[in-house]
Amino acid sequence: MDRAKMAEAESLETAAEHERILREIESTDTACIGPTLRSVYDGEEHGRFMEKLETRIRNHDREIEKMCNFHYQGFVDSITELLKVRGEAQKLKNQVTDTNRKLQHEGKELVIAMEELKQCRLQQRNISATVDKLMLCLPVLEMYSKLRDQMKTKRHYPALKTLEHLEHTYLPQVSHYRFCKVMVDNIPKLREEIKDVSMSDLKDFLESIRKHSDKIGETAMKQAQQQRNLDNIVLQQPRIGSKRKSKKDAYIIFDTEIESTSPKSEQDSGILDVEDEEDDEEVPGAQDLVDFSPVYRCLHIYTVLGARETFENYYRKQRRKQARLVLQPPSNMHETLDGYRKYFNQIVGFFVVEDHILHTTQGLVNRAYIDELWEMALSKTIAALRTHSSYCSDPNLVLDLKNLIVLFADTLQVYGFPVNQLFDMLLEIRDQYSETLLKKWAGIFRNILDSDNYSPIPVTSEEMYKKMAGQFPFQDIELEKQPFPKKFPFSEFVPKVYNQIKEFIYACLKFSEDLHLSSTEVDDMIRKSTNLLLTRTLSNSLQNVIKRKNIGLTELVQIIINTTHLEKSCKYLEEFITNITNVLPETVHTTKLYGTTTFKDARHAAEEEIYTNLNQKIDQFLQLADYDWMSGDLDNKASDYLVDLIAFLRSTFAVFTHLPGKVAQTACMSACKHLATSLMQLLLEAEVRQLTLGALQQFNLDVRECEQFARSGPVPGFQEDTLQLAFIDLRQLLDLFIQWDWSTYLADYGQPNCKYLRVNPVTALTLLEKMKDTSRKNNMFAQFRKNERDKQKLIDTVAKQLRGLISSHHS
Repeated sequence: MDRAKMAEAESLETAAEHERILREIESTDTACIGPTLRSVYDGEEHGRFMEKLETRIRNHDREIEKMCNFHYQGFVDSITELLKVRGEAQKLKNQVTDTNRKLQHEGKELVIAMEELKQCRLQQRNISATVDKLMLCLPVLEMYSKLRDQMKTKRHYPALKTLEHLEHTYLPQVSHYRFCKVMVDNIPKLREEIKDVSMSDLKDFLESIRKHSDKIGETAMKQAQQQRNLDNIVLQQPRIGSKRKSKKDAYIIFDTEIESTSPKSEQDSGILDVEDEEDDEEVPGAQDLVDFSPVYRCLHIYTVLGARETFENYYRKQRRKQARLVLQPPSNMHETLDGYRKYFNQIVGFFVVEDHILHTTQGLVNRAYIDELWEMALSKTIAALRTHSSYCSDPNLVLDLKNLIVLFADTLQVYGFPVNQLFDMLLEIRDQYSETLLKKWAGIFRNILDSDNYSPIPVTSEEMYKKMAGQFPFQDIELEKQPFPKKFPFSEFVPKVYNQIKEFIYACLKFSEDLHLSSTEVDDMIRKSTNLLLTRTLSNSLQNVIKRKNIGLTELVQIIINTTHLEKSCKYLEEFITNITNVLPETVHTTKLYGTTTFKDARHAAEEEIYTNLNQKIDQFLQLADYDWMSGDLDNKASDYLVDLIAFLRSTFAVFTHLPGKVAQTACMSACKHLATSLMQLLLEAEVRQLTLGALQQFNLDVRECEQFARSGPVPGFQEDTLQLAFIDLRQLLDLFIQWDWSTYLADYGQPNCKYLRVNPVTALTLLEKMKDTSRKNNMFAQFRKNERDKQKLIDTVAKQLRGLISSHHS
């Protein structure tokens, strides 16, 4: 029973499932019925389901049939109506076909017109699209054309800007066109072309700047000169040494202005054309003469192209090379001032350009680079000036060079370059300038001394007297009282030498101008140079004149007089230097002039030369002496040569009236001593082997003539018998032999009051030996043989005693 209940339950579930599946089949779309049917086939009650399906189909068929029977009459009516409509429709179709045919016939022209209109509209649309595209491309083409025009006119920086706009603004809008691709491909080439062309312009600029550096520097130095002249006028500061009536202009005014040969060279070189200007017109600034636009353009171009560092390195490298060329002086620079001027102009021009570049560009050059170039330029310039200035022997050229160096330094100092080393070097050139001045003045002094007549200067009128007194500081009240014509005691070389010393001081002062030296330094420099002039140059010139072979006693006397007056004028030279330097001589460390010493030394040398010259003249007269030492005859008069000698000495000492008293006295005493010594040597010389008493008496007459000359006082100032003492040795010796007073001589020998104190036993013995054998040949004693023998014995005895005196003296 349970099984029956279970079977009944299962059949109920199966029937419900089948009912569900059937409802799904009825309600589900045909395309989705597959899963439903699959569940039927998967189940086990397939047959029963088919039976229920068949039952359901039959139920639906019966319902359809019932429905069809209910609506059949309406269906038939509808079919009848439809058949009627078909006929009407056929008629309508025929009408429509006919109407269509007519319409087709009538609209054929319209269709043709519409086709034409369609083509026109299509063309219009194409044209509009083309215009739109062209309007988009036209700015690109215009920019490209503008770029080409700018390239042709060498406006490279605007061309680069145009290229930037073209690349970043216009070309991206039309990048799909082929011509744009061509342009894009050409852009790197155009950039390189702009770089190359701008670099070429820069090279032309650098080359032209190198060629025109001297003109730029010339203008800059001229501008600095005019500015300094204006400053001097404003400040109204009197320059050292302004008391001099006329002076050279310290600086060189450059007359040449910058000129260009053609407009093309003007553009290529960057040098602007400047018309010649009058001296009183304003000189244009050096930077106004140069067109720096090639540098600026090239710098901007390389900056935009991202190659600024490359450009800076190239520019600096090229300018360094140009600096080395500019600093290389020409080999013949020292020959003329123009050589130095051109050298300085080139250097100034170079650094004026660099200074302008420094202040007008952002870092193209920097201060460190400029300072490095200046240090190199300064060292090379100083070395070149030291070398070339050493060849210069003309003081005027050295002075002009100094003025040019000062202007060179002042010009560069305006642009901020340190120039202290240049002024230090000028102090070195100052020493060389002093040497060249000394050489020049040596020639001047030599000409003055050679051309002088060594005679007092005659003046015949008051005008001449005042003129000479104005040339040389000389005051003599007694001379002023004398009537005309009268004479100055000195010769012409005194005022000439004095004025040349002043000229030398002026020349030294010229060099010290504008060197930024203090008055004390200028004073010290002038005094040291003047001392060199006096102690070396003038002293040597005077010594050379004094030592000349053909110098006469008159000339020597005049030299002594001249140097005496020049010595007195030294204090006026001191005052002259003080006046032009405004440094008092009492100032500490002030150098004193050594002129007094110089002229004293020259005077002493002249005095010595007078003494020597007198002695030589005396020797010349003594060479004319012709004594017959074997003669027994006496002429009762002095020898002719000695008479002439005494006359010469009298006339010579008469010239000595203008000499200082001591000089004349010394010269007279020296001459008398030399004459006495020479006469003694003449008497005792070895060639005179024998002499007679008569010859000795003749010699005694000559000595008496000399003593008479000494007593006559040829030079005032001697005390009585002072000048005769020069002949005392001869006098005592001759008295001893002529008076034959040997007993007195031998008895009193060695005593202070001895009558023959100045007779030397050796001298006496020598002369006695010469007289020993002459008695045998003397006719006067031929008949007195006994006396002759006694005389000979006496001579032998005296000679023996003299030898004893000599030997005892030596022992």
